[in-house]
Order: sequence, then structure tokens, then C-alpha cells
Amino acid sequence: MGRRKKFRQSPLPQSAPQSTPSMAETQRPSSSVAATRQIRAEQRIFSGPLPPPEALEKYNQILPGLADRIVAMAEGQSKHRQHIEQLAISAKVKNERRGQYLAFILAAITLSGSFWIISLGKSPEGIAGIIGTLVTLAGVFIFGRWSQRRELSEKRRALLSEDTES
Repeated sequence: MGRRKKFRQSPLPQSAPQSTPSMAETQRPSSSVAATRQIRAEQRIFSGPLPPPEALEKYNQILPGLADRIVAMAEGQSKHRQHIEQLAISAKVKNERRGQYLAFILAAITLSGSFWIISLGKSPEGIAGIIGTLVTLAGVFIFGRWSQRRELSEKRRALLSEDTES
């Protein structure tokens, strides 16, 4: 079957002393003298702008007033976040209003042009312009409502999934 290799031990160099351990050296300590080592790991997780009250108390023990500074920092961050959110909402409202004004102007120009074409005696082209403008406006309105509903349902789903994870 398989071959076994024989390893030959080389003799110890002349400089190395050859001695056998004494009985005292080979004995292991008795079980009553054996030392035990215990390792303990602890992990604490928290989420939110502030650590738990116990941690704040320990911070104050390390450096007096540190807990107040941490709370003030969290309050400042919260105010900053709310300010940024307010700016974002205001910008979104302005953009929507600007879009509505421009859509109204474009629709008015297109409808005026369509009525002018009808007054020149080209009724089919003018009517097509009017119908095209009205269909486009209705489509934009319907698409806007649909996208708002979809966005709200996605936000609801996200909130519900966060609640179930907690």
C-alpha cells in the first residue's frame, strides 16, 4: 500500500547536555493548586443621539460637566438637522410652485396657438393642438398623484419595518 518513510534522528550536538528530567520536574501541580483564568466580555449597544443615563454618569465621573456637554452637542445637532430639513422642504415647495407656473405659461401659449390656428381656418390642426395640450396636462396630473401615492406607501413600509425590527 503506502510507503512509510523512516526518519533517522541525528545525535545531539556535543555541546548540548543530555540529561533526563527529574520526577519533580515532570509532575504537574495538583488540582487544588491549579490556577483558573476567567475571561469576561461585555458589549452594550445603544442607538440615538444620547448614551444611556448610566454612561452619562460615568462620563461625569471621568470629567465633571462632560455629560452636560454631550447633551448640548446632541441638542445642537438636532437643531441643525431640523434646520436643514426645513430648508429642503422650502426648496421643494419653491421648485414645485415654479414648475406649476411654467406649466401654466406653456399650456396657455400652446392653447392660444391652437385657437389662432383654428381662426386661420385649419381646424383639424388646431383641435389636435388643443387635445394634445389637455391630454398632456391630464397625464402630468395623474402621474404626479400616482408618484405621490407610491412615495407615501414606500415611507409607510419603511416605518413599519423599522417598528417591527425594534
